[in-house]
Amino acid sequence: MGGFAGGALLETDAATWTRMLDLNLGSAFAAARSLVPHMVRAGYGRVVLVASRAVVPPAGGFIAYTVAKAGVIAFAQALAQEMRGRGVTVNAVLPSTMDTPANRAAMPDADRRGWVPVEAVADAIAVLVRPESGHITGTLLAI
Repeated sequence: MGGFAGGALLETDAATWTRMLDLNLGSAFAAARSLVPHMVRAGYGRVVLVASRAVVPPAGGFIAYTVAKAGVIAFAQALAQEMRGRGVTVNAVLPSTMDTPANRAAMPDADRRGWVPVEAVADAIAVLVRPESGHITGTLLAI
């Protein structure tokens, strides 16, 4: 789950702030909280969270989204530390603007040449979830 809402601080109401935190950071917590215990019991697991390239360094103009995705990064790195030695890796991919139908509809006049194909994000995730990638944890992979 995830979502985007633009708006600087003075344009962002409390509902948008809460929605961005829930959609982006809250969903990462809920998914990990429900799945990671099973991974720990099995002694094996791969967690890959989707953050955003736009928050490294943090950008202005969409503060609720930026803070929520920065929280996803911190969550991934903290969880990676908690999972060390348990057979569970935790990483995050940080795509720039992804070329999706929703983004095309929201930004019809944008220059899409730098947009990341969804398949490229899927490929990066596929690499991180391979059994052979068990030595990669706490990594932030910019795409």
